[in-house]
Amino acid sequence: MFPKDFTIIDISLSLSDKTIVYPDNTPVSIETHATMPEKRSHLSNIVMGTHSGTHIDAPKHAIIGAGELSSIPLYAFVGPCRVLDFTKENECITVESLRNKNIQKGERVLVKTKNSERGYEVFRNDYIYLSPDGADYLGDLEIALFGIDYLSVKQKGSSDNRPHTSLLSKKIPIVEGLNLKNVLEGEYFLVCPPLKFEGVEGAPARAILLKTE
Repeated sequence: MFPKDFTIIDISLSLSDKTIVYPDNTPVSIETHATMPEKRSHLSNIVMGTHSGTHIDAPKHAIIGAGELSSIPLYAFVGPCRVLDFTKENECITVESLRNKNIQKGERVLVKTKNSERGYEVFRNDYIYLSPDGADYLGDLEIALFGIDYLSVKQKGSSDNRPHTSLLSKKIPIVEGLNLKNVLEGEYFLVCPPLKFEGVEGAPARAILLKTE
């Protein structure tokens, strides 16, 4: 049950033809399909990839034969969470840094890094990512969900896929493309269900945080 008085904080990236995408992913395109003044109606066509903007990674994204998006129960995307501040990290989120946050089994964890402070106007190759050992640590903890403030949890160009597989193999969904610039470290209520596509490995989501006043 939601509290009576709460603030809604939008932590999603906007989707438009200016939205940055991970290199080689499908750009976001929004075009007018039809305008019918007599019916006071306007229709648009939208083309984008399943990993556009703020989106969910399901196990199938990184593991052959693993579960698709619909295999993740909705409760994974709705419930209490913690935003953890890692803005002092200059390259990646390490095991040592994660241990200092006293993360518990079953937690939904969102990490705020310098990515949020630098903005999302252009794609940056040197974004802050989750270290492979850090992903192993969180997978072993059996957290409920992991979110990060860039378009990939993994270092660009790295052949070590553990930032994906160590979480997804434990059926821990990953939320990528969060914007946590205006969010302080602390406890919140997360709502970020993906669009209800079938047979896919991921989908865009509208992510919000609720904070009691």
